[in-house]
This record gives sequence, structure tokens and C-alpha cells, in this order.
Amino acid sequence: MKISASFLSSKDVVRDLKKLNETNVDFIHVDIMDGKFVKKKTMPFREMKHIYKYTSKRLDVHLMVEDPIKYIPLYAGLNTEYITFHVEVGHDILDCLELIHAYSIKAGLALSPNTKVSSLVPYLPYVDMILIMSVEPGQGGQAFLPETKNKIEEVRTLLNEYHSSVIINIDGGITEVTKSECRMADILTAGSYIVEADDFQEQINRLR
Repeated sequence: MKISASFLSSKDVVRDLKKLNETNVDFIHVDIMDGKFVKKKTMPFREMKHIYKYTSKRLDVHLMVEDPIKYIPLYAGLNTEYITFHVEVGHDILDCLELIHAYSIKAGLALSPNTKVSSLVPYLPYVDMILIMSVEPGQGGQAFLPETKNKIEEVRTLLNEYHSSVIINIDGGITEVTKSECRMADILTAGSYIVEADDFQEQINRLR
């Protein structure tokens, strides 16, 4: 199991990024919020672009924004492996996926808890990853929604039906307990479980 570490709940971002850089975590999960798609707003790009100073890990960028096409060129310029945005934006989805791929970056689509899995079908040929939200997007430290297990199974079944190699990432409320609900996933994204602990590596080990 690969692990992506979110610093959304971090009290000291620079310190925690440096600590994460010393672990064997696979990705740094970068949450971007515009205050429109979700209520909260994260630090602007002019600050976020300095992340390379504190970590050499590949980035897993999660855009919780109304207009992803404005943000893609910015984050494509960083050490980015994935750029994911929400299928719920409902417009320019193919254009956004194509733009991400134009930068030779892998493209992801995120699915909020109340969104039907069937909404992914038109885009499966164009995505590399499905990010299943196991909490409501926009807030760190939430509890894992139990119905997520069924959604993971539904997405995995859909991917198998389409003979798709798309991977599944689960984001929200991930702990050593809830990881058992996510056995069909490929990546677990954990935030507070890691960055609120004393030993980051120990927490990462427990999730693998």
C-alpha cells in the first residue's frame, strides 16, 4: 500500500514537511481550497510554490476548487506526480484532464461522499487515479465515513468491468483501524493521523 501524507492539519507546515521528507512516505498530499468549492481557503500559490525547499517528495495535488483549469499550470510546475480535481465541478472536465496530461502529469478525479460512482464513467479512459473522499471535502481531522467501504468496492468493480488500470486513492479519516476498510485501494491519504503524532514513520508503517 502506498501512502500519501497530507499536511492540512499541520500546526507547523515547514517543520512537518521536513519531518515527512525524512520518512519513506510515497507522496506529499497538497490540499488546495479556493473558499468557493469548499468553505475553507488554503495558502496561496505564492507561498505553496516554496514547498520544494522543505521536501523532495513527489506531490499528490488535490484541487478542491471551482475552476481547476486556472490552478493546473501553477502546480504542474512543481515536483508533481498527480493533479486531482473534483468531478462535481461539472464543467471543462475533459479539458482539465487533457491539460494535466499535456504537462506529462498523471490526472485524477475526486468523488465526494454523496456523488454517484456512475458520474466517473465518461472520464475513465482519460484518468490515472480516482480519489474517493471518505469524509466531506474541506476539513482535516474528520472521522471516516463507514459507507466508504461500499463505494470503494463499487469503484473497483467499475474499473474491472472496463478493464481499467486506474488506481484508487482514499482520502479522509485514515487510521490503522479504518485502513482495513480500504483493502481494495492502492493509495491511502492520511493527514492528522501522521502529522499529529510524535513519530511520523511509525504511523506510516502502521498504514502500509
